[in-house]
Amino acid sequence: MAWTPLLLPLLTLCTGFVASSEVTQPPSVSVALGQMARITGSGDMMEKKYTNWHQQKPGQPKSAPSVTLFPPSNEELSANKATLVCLINDFYPRGLTVAWKADGTPVTKGVETTKPSKQSNNKYAASSYLSLSPDEWKSRSRFTCQVTHEGSTVEKSVVPAECS
Repeated sequence: MAWTPLLLPLLTLCTGFVASSEVTQPPSVSVALGQMARITGSGDMMEKKYTNWHQQKPGQPKSAPSVTLFPPSNEELSANKATLVCLINDFYPRGLTVAWKADGTPVTKGVETTKPSKQSNNKYAASSYLSLSPDEWKSRSRFTCQVTHEGSTVEKSVVPAECS
């Protein structure tokens, strides 16, 4: 049929397309103290993908994040604003993702997440903010900050009706 060539791209769009890449690199690189280490990697389409590198020092174990979620303050609500604050502390290594949900539905509008910064204990901290109107805040049953780090997910939720 003449419309068959059009069906495959449409199905790809509707069902989604997921691809993964594999990166090959040496297991370790050694240099003298004060010298610069250069780690190379190879893999398909590396230049077109967002690639992160992190250093894990021997004896520095992975550390899951501590997550705390704060609702908007009464003072902020009185000023016709509503900002939820998700504090993420004491994680290692550096990379993580933060997602927000309202009543289980993903929220992307009004989200601002900081880049992780190193703490004095050599672990990392970050924060994420969800800005809403007071009406948006009051009209929902639950807001959730979802933090994924090294394949594990931590969720913290707040219920507007329980905050006053």
